[in-house]
Amino acid sequence: MDKPLLFQAYEWYLASNHDHYKRLQELAPHLKQMGFSAIWLPPFFKATSPFDVGYGIYDLYDLGEFDQLGQLPTRYGNREDLEKLLQTLTDLDLLPLADVVINHKAGADFSERFLATPVNPENREEVIGEEREIEGWTGFRFPGRGGKYSGFVWHYYHFTGVDYDNLAHEAGIFKISGEYKDWAEGVSREKGNYDYLMFANVDHAHPDVIEELKRWIDWLLSSLPLRGLRFDALKHIDADFMLDYLRHLNGRELLLIGEYWENNADTLIHYIDQMEQKMILFDVPLHFHFYEASIRGADYDLRTIKDNTLVDRMPTHAVTFVDNHDSQPGQSLQSFVEDSFKIQAYTFILLRKDGFPSVFYGDYLGIGGEDPNKSHQRMIDKLLEIRRDHAAGEQHDYFEHHNCIGWLRTGDEHHTPLAVLLSNGQSHEIRMEVGRHLAGRAFVDYTGHQVGEVFIDEEGWGIFYTGDNSVSVWGLAK
Repeated sequence: MDKPLLFQAYEWYLASNHDHYKRLQELAPHLKQMGFSAIWLPPFFKATSPFDVGYGIYDLYDLGEFDQLGQLPTRYGNREDLEKLLQTLTDLDLLPLADVVINHKAGADFSERFLATPVNPENREEVIGEEREIEGWTGFRFPGRGGKYSGFVWHYYHFTGVDYDNLAHEAGIFKISGEYKDWAEGVSREKGNYDYLMFANVDHAHPDVIEELKRWIDWLLSSLPLRGLRFDALKHIDADFMLDYLRHLNGRELLLIGEYWENNADTLIHYIDQMEQKMILFDVPLHFHFYEASIRGADYDLRTIKDNTLVDRMPTHAVTFVDNHDSQPGQSLQSFVEDSFKIQAYTFILLRKDGFPSVFYGDYLGIGGEDPNKSHQRMIDKLLEIRRDHAAGEQHDYFEHHNCIGWLRTGDEHHTPLAVLLSNGQSHEIRMEVGRHLAGRAFVDYTGHQVGEVFIDEEGWGIFYTGDNSVSVWGLAK
């Protein structure tokens, strides 16, 4: 894929008016024009309510087709609207990605009684009470679907834990008892064992569950023209199950992206290797570098910004991103990159050679809700145009100053060099070598932030500059 580029096509506070698929259909030609190659769609399965972003999964087989939980469409639209959007994306040669949420289920149809043990929410290996009978919402029969596509009925023994006991009216984390039933081993060791995340936690070791989830993914991929999958909450799903699941997908030409929210490149690389390198992961450490830089301002040493990131250590398997729906304000993983560094961060992921950049809907078109954030589309589009039309060739880094770093893209037979600078403090300049063949030629700042020209000397060097807390991208004057 030439210059791969992902668009995350939703944010947490979109209007719940079931029109999002139609909006994306209208936006798709512009995204294609800007150079995007893949579109990460929101979870399009029936969730707990019309207001659910889609991660409170109820029925994976309901794409907005059945009247369930008091709604026929999902938050984003009905199945017909989804299929029209997918057809538009396919016609534009944009790869649609489904958001696969198979860690938990919510909005159960009936409760059941079973034995369970309360555990410490901060250390799930620590038992804090006696095993007892509880009543949990673990029954899923999907009456509105009536067995169409799948007759599988979920019961308590298909889960490992729940977060509420109806008998005692007590919230907490309750580990479900049963023969051969335990928290998964191949998960994050955060909180002792991070198998349990929310709602009714799926038991990925149960043979009936494994068979049903494989049957479901086969149905999904045969029903819709999907070209990729984004897997949610991987640190909470058993690694042995995930490897078997990925092997089940062998032979299909799919872009497979995983979300393993861990600020540690070693952990991410280990997981990629566990998955036999069949999957690429979001570069969470790079995101946190951006976040720290935005908080600390000029005190942050830009020369360290790529240290121990996935894109630096394993660039072929890194999805670089600035923010997403989880990091945006008001969410559990809030770590939103401040506006003061937002464009510097996008310059870094969009104009460097390595990585699979992802642009977040909330940064591109703005965030809704009670505390809205502005759109950065004008400047991101400028960077996308530069990426599409000019960024090519090898990359030479000039990470020489605490508050200003730069790199040169050397160009190729169709593109001339680009000199990129970004600062988080006062204006600064960097001397870069573009080549003797360009001696005497003038370079201008394609972002429009700096006026004037930089002329290349007889040895092929130019002294490029940027403003206070800014970015500049210098290319050959027309």
